[in-house]
Amino acid sequence: MFFLFKKKFIVGLKNHEALMLIISRTPVRISLFGGGTDYPDYFSRKKGAVLGTTIKQFIYVSINQMLQMGSFFDHKIRVGYSKTELVQNILEIAHPSVRECLKHHKFDANLDIHIFSDLPAKTGLGSSSSFTVGFLNALYAIKGLRISKQKLAEEACLIEQTKIKEHVGSQDQFHAAHGGLNIIEFTQDEIKLRPVLVSKEKKKLFQDSVMVFYTGLTRFASEVAKEQIDKTKTLSNDIYLEKMHDMVFEAEKIFATCESNEMIQQLGSLLHTSWLLKKKLSKKISTALIDKYYETAIEAGAIGGKLCGAGSGGFLAMIVPTEKQPKVRNALKNLLEVPFQIEPDGSTIIYMKD
Repeated sequence: MFFLFKKKFIVGLKNHEALMLIISRTPVRISLFGGGTDYPDYFSRKKGAVLGTTIKQFIYVSINQMLQMGSFFDHKIRVGYSKTELVQNILEIAHPSVRECLKHHKFDANLDIHIFSDLPAKTGLGSSSSFTVGFLNALYAIKGLRISKQKLAEEACLIEQTKIKEHVGSQDQFHAAHGGLNIIEFTQDEIKLRPVLVSKEKKKLFQDSVMVFYTGLTRFASEVAKEQIDKTKTLSNDIYLEKMHDMVFEAEKIFATCESNEMIQQLGSLLHTSWLLKKKLSKKISTALIDKYYETAIEAGAIGGKLCGAGSGGFLAMIVPTEKQPKVRNALKNLLEVPFQIEPDGSTIIYMKD
């Protein structure tokens, strides 16, 4: 659907003297273990680590650099997402990430910017960071520059945490930039990513054993995370976060050493334990309705799972043996199921035309 629209969109630009059109594609992610230890307020004091994966659901960003946009319209910059902004200069842009990325790059040009998404925003899959990564990637491409995935992720963290001052962690940007099933480790001095070492067969079994359901609830992650961050600053969450950090390396060991069926059972059990710990970080992590969905899935045969992202809504990810999946699917038939496939590439430029 996107590419059919893209083709029509590109044809429609011919009359507007385009200098260059760039389209980036950036995956969203599912965080499995260690979430919460990736906040700077924690890993500036203690080591943090997460294990998660990008999935084949994407944020697309198109940037069309125009030669004479101001001559055709009463605006120099158009930003299209859930609403349309028509402005004369960068400082007038309401979308915080678009505004701060353009300011950071000192980009003063006639621009037509559009944002498309396979899934809704504010649903716990790191879509806001995926957008920032994808937008920065496209801005570098406009300049004819290629930036490393590490630098791309670091710059996205700078934009979101320092420029916008959002209550966000540091894992989403690295997942989005790099792609794949990875462990990310955080210290005061550096953030480094490495792939989870697992055979092709076991990775496919893991992929086939994850079910993802949309709860229908959306929320602003930074608002949900504020209470958790405040408690982290007072050190009251440290006892839980230390255990969640250690679970990342327990999960890594399970992937590497367990036989296939045992791997799924142990990962599910560990994820269940991690979810119980995560709910202790903040009263806003879960709700009575989400707990009901989770318990329904467990009763139907799921081993364990978690709510993706900061909490209070979004997507529920469950580890379910393949033979139990029809029963779980039927038990949660009122929820929309989203296919789970690991995405290996991270943010990429999929179209360039000058």
